Amino acid sequence: MAINFHDSNVKSSYSSREVSKDWEQCLMQWIGDNELNQAVDIGCGGGIYTKALAEMGIKRVTGIDFSEVMIEEARANSSHLDQVDFAIGPADHTRLPDEFADIVLERALIHHIEDLTSCFKEVHRVLRENGLIIVQDRTSEDCLLRGNQTHIRGYIFERFPHLAQIETDRRHDSQTVVSALEKVGFTSIEEIKLWETRKMYVSKDELLTDIRSRTGRSILHELSDEELHQLVGYIDVQLSTTEKIVEKDCWTVWKGIKG
Repeated sequence: MAINFHDSNVKSSYSSREVSKDWEQCLMQWIGDNELNQAVDIGCGGGIYTKALAEMGIKRVTGIDFSEVMIEEARANSSHLDQVDFAIGPADHTRLPDEFADIVLERALIHHIEDLTSCFKEVHRVLRENGLIIVQDRTSEDCLLRGNQTHIRGYIFERFPHLAQIETDRRHDSQTVVSALEKVGFTSIEEIKLWETRKMYVSKDELLTDIRSRTGRSILHELSDEELHQLVGYIDVQLSTTEKIVEKDCWTVWKGIKG
């Protein structure tokens, strides 16, 4: 039962978290001295990162997503920010004007996209000259790192190995991403590894409650209720601590310049 992003029952799963300070610090490093007046967050989901871009000081931020349900939640999540707007549209046809943005973010998007060339070609069109693309996603290697006190996601595939094939089948390797970026005209492409804090839990019980609700982990929608119960029990045994847990996910980030 793969996740349905058009289902109103899952919309809060992708809008309730706060962006971590480590992600914000890395973004500032990626941006460098570039002056950013307009950002676009393609595949924005519930608008968590759209909101973060605005709160970090970018003058105008536009979030794009193909799901009306997600856009509705994103608008509610950023209703206090006058510099943020949202629109419904696919990643390869945003309907934004040519040379519209200084930076485009595509976070946790490309594993839903088969045709990366069309997706990146649209970003290239939307960006101004010398504009910055930032693509953040997981490779197969990122996903299948072993579970531990920090990398909770690894326990999912240890307990249910069949999910590993589902996960790796939808992931692009780094060379595929880089080749697609180069093909449409991006230059100065860099690859960066990022351990991003996903969430801090005050206790193991809070983490297990979060997993039961499948919050923010689309792969968990591949499990039945009984399998999810088994996973919670497995993680409960694996984690020796009952105290505060800082969960982190391993990501690969590619950044490039429209030359």
